[in-house]
Amino acid sequence: MKLTRRHTLVIGTGALVATGLVGAPAQASLFEEAYAALTGNAPVIEGGVTLTLPAVAEDGYTVPLGVSAPGEAVAITVLAEHNPAPRVARFRFGPLSGARDVSTRIRLARTQTVVALAEMPDGSFRIARTHVDVTLGGCGA
Repeated sequence: MKLTRRHTLVIGTGALVATGLVGAPAQASLFEEAYAALTGNAPVIEGGVTLTLPAVAEDGYTVPLGVSAPGEAVAITVLAEHNPAPRVARFRFGPLSGARDVSTRIRLARTQTVVALAEMPDGSFRIARTHVDVTLGGCGA
């Protein structure tokens, strides 16, 4: 069989598609592993956390993030579903913390859902999710 330029393009495109398909489940499992390691078998309750992110981020390198958990949250962890390292930030609060409120900037690799988990003193978790459309990725992925 004679290998033409067209055959080479088809084979190359197929290899790129196969690589992309193999990489996606591994990425999803990193997020799932981080989520499971954080929560374990503890109950996760929707609400009770406020996660503020823009609906559209022009630049994934500096996405403004605000997160707050009223009450006695001992920690807030932020996870990004499609980042190379899903655990973006973790904020811990001591008994003398006045407010469980944090503002910062994060990096997002691409359009994805960002999750905030607030750990409560009884071991349960409160969760909030926000979808962000990223026009220019910021994690080199």
